[in-house]
Amino acid sequence: MTTRISMVLATVLACLGLWCAAEAHHSTAAEFDTRKPITFTGTVKKVQWMNPHIYTHVEVKTPDGNTVVYQVEGGPPNALYRRGWRMNSLKVGDKVTVTGFRAKNEESPHVGQATITGADGKRVFAGTGPSRVAEQQ
Repeated sequence: MTTRISMVLATVLACLGLWCAAEAHHSTAAEFDTRKPITFTGTVKKVQWMNPHIYTHVEVKTPDGNTVVYQVEGGPPNALYRRGWRMNSLKVGDKVTVTGFRAKNEESPHVGQATITGADGKRVFAGTGPSRVAEQQ
């Protein structure tokens, strides 16, 4: 194979890889509604540290005595790691307060763009939740 054909092939494959990565990632605005802020306090049930986002599952007791487990979507593990967040920053059983935005699907327990604050007041994950959006407006 000539050098020119190799370079063209490498360029095509690189562009295809970038396109696939862009298509795989979802739009935050498509999934979450910034007009639906939510704040709740509950107990961490599970933390999933995986690509492309981490998920923190938080169990909350509702006023009617039922429980809801919210799935709080965080950023990519690498970005959170650079902000000082580690796999053990949140542990099962920790009490946390979450401020974020509800999913556009009314029945979904999915929350995004959230800030998670531990019982000691330390923010273990800072997203662009409602408090930050209010500061920016």
